[in-house]
Amino acid sequence: MPDAPHARHRVETIREFNRFYTRRIGVLHEGLLDSKFTLTESRLLWELAHRNPITAAEIARRLDLDPGYLSRLLRALKDRGLIRSTRSKDDARHQHLSLTASGRRAFAPLDRRALAEVSALLATLTETQQQQLLQSMAAIEQLLVDPAARQVPCLLRPHRAGDIGWVISRHGALYADEYAWDLSFEALVARIAADFLERFDATREACWIAERDGANVGSVFLVQARDESTHQAIDGVAQLRLLLVEPAARGLGLGKRLVDECQRFARRAGYRKIVLWTNRELLAARAIYRKAGYVLVRSEPHHSFGHDLVGETWELELQ
Repeated sequence: MPDAPHARHRVETIREFNRFYTRRIGVLHEGLLDSKFTLTESRLLWELAHRNPITAAEIARRLDLDPGYLSRLLRALKDRGLIRSTRSKDDARHQHLSLTASGRRAFAPLDRRALAEVSALLATLTETQQQQLLQSMAAIEQLLVDPAARQVPCLLRPHRAGDIGWVISRHGALYADEYAWDLSFEALVARIAADFLERFDATREACWIAERDGANVGSVFLVQARDESTHQAIDGVAQLRLLLVEPAARGLGLGKRLVDECQRFARRAGYRKIVLWTNRELLAARAIYRKAGYVLVRSEPHHSFGHDLVGETWELELQ
């Protein structure tokens, strides 16, 4: 635990960010988005517009609102003709809430203005800055959600149009940020990715993209291993490449899942061995490989990506 001065500084830093952000997005104004609705009323309308029908108890749980306070808000919206309640067919004790036609008309401009304001905010940032913002927001959300809700499942799926560009971009950005590797690393990833697309054989090779809440958060490739000088295929040997897990998705066991998926595919495809090349300073990845049964068979120093590194070759025997 940090000592008292450090703890106080961190608390004040978070409070300062809260003040900045609430001011930046305009929630301190009397009416949200130049409307007659408060922030809480606007959020209620959003819930009713997107979760129709819904009960008051469900809204209270989702928004962590006091039931008495929520009841007063709902009554006021009902008096204004914006919401209606109907008795549940399954349980007569429950009332389902939904927007009236007037409620939908009231919510529509709120939704449009919110979209326009956020779009204008993003328009002031470069593509790289937008990606940084989205990743940072995802990290904050992941760290601050209720611990019981942190284990949001990740979907592993095959690559599709646009995914390979994402793999190149995120490798370049993350390794520059976390290890200060230069652009030559991104160029290497781009060459590997281009080779994968040009040579792709779905019976022998695969790419998995990890997706979480609709966003890409990880990747891994399994390809036919080739001789570095002749580029000829090495019979019975696959190569694991481009393992990546976004910071916001780390600690969930995703790296292990991606590596395990490569092993399952390699066995089905009839490979007898998987090889991979990594660098000694990539400690988290090395730990995943070791736990999966890979063995370090060779290491050698090299100067790449602007640094003196130690490259490592690892192997996993499948038969």
